[in-house]
Amino acid sequence: MPDDDISAYVDTEDFIERVSDRRRKLLILVVLLSCILALMYFLSMFLGAVNVNYRDVIDVWFGNGTWAHTYIIETIRMPRVACAAVVGAGLSVAGMAMQSLFRNPMAAPSVLGLSSGAAFGAALAMGLGVGGFAGMFSVPLMAFVFCFITVFLVYSLAYTRFGVPTVLLLLSGIAVGTFFGGLTSMIQYLVDRDALANIIYWTMGSFGRCDWTSFKISLVTVGLGVGIIVACSRELNLISMGEEQAKTLGINIKVVRWALLIGTALCVGGSVAISGVIGFVGLIIPHVCRALIGPNHVYLWPICVLTGAIFLVTMDLISRTIFAASIGSLPVGVLTALVGAPFFVYVMRKKRNELWG
Repeated sequence: MPDDDISAYVDTEDFIERVSDRRRKLLILVVLLSCILALMYFLSMFLGAVNVNYRDVIDVWFGNGTWAHTYIIETIRMPRVACAAVVGAGLSVAGMAMQSLFRNPMAAPSVLGLSSGAAFGAALAMGLGVGGFAGMFSVPLMAFVFCFITVFLVYSLAYTRFGVPTVLLLLSGIAVGTFFGGLTSMIQYLVDRDALANIIYWTMGSFGRCDWTSFKISLVTVGLGVGIIVACSRELNLISMGEEQAKTLGINIKVVRWALLIGTALCVGGSVAISGVIGFVGLIIPHVCRALIGPNHVYLWPICVLTGAIFLVTMDLISRTIFAASIGSLPVGVLTALVGAPFFVYVMRKKRNELWG
């Protein structure tokens, strides 16, 4: 066999071995994170403002529990924890997509103003009764509608005859998000005290009002959004290396960007619609997951789903156990902000040379 053929054979064999190792590592991580998520789900059933014995939890699951325990576990805690897992998964995958699309380590779903737009829609429903025809679904509906309005508005502002530059898209998102934030503040100023309290509590982010209907809403919308982003994972690998390079490899940047924006809007809209505004999940989790499995989005997204779910379930558990004796339950959005802000500063300082040159 000629030397060139031997070299090609060795290189191919080495490549296959590296791929196999990465897949093996992915499988191990998926199994490990799934076990951790299952453990956190079980712990969340008997820990909280009212502690329930783990035997009582098992009795409820087998249909032998008391009425009180059944109500606490099946009606309150199970849908709450399930919603936290879905929202954590959706926001982390959306953050992964945004960081790769903008090629910016500090990008997050809120960078396009989606959370601010959704918050404004919810404030309209709670404070002014807009969307009242939807009844109990008025707040989720308005949050979801304004999340998509924000996407189209941001894209329209960033559009030029030469295309949609990523920098303009980013700046448009900041401007639109600030605008909707101002409108939300204006509504808070105009409404009565009861509506104001509801809006403020909702914008802090909490799973305290989640039920099985909330879970179904989030599962459908967030699941669809994650599915769209996952379908673009291979294209996202190429875009993250540079749009010009992706174009030369046959990637339709416009179509992929629209798909990612719609997928992100579905994830953020479905999340904000049931839990309010929860920040920094989409910033923190993708960085942690890249450290675990690497930057390949084909392997990265399942780790983001599981790690995001674990993170938010854990934050929710902490918010309703540690602070139960003093204030009852701390909004989980406050807790994620306390954790996420220092992490944001860490990433900013670590990447400052890349950002400023």
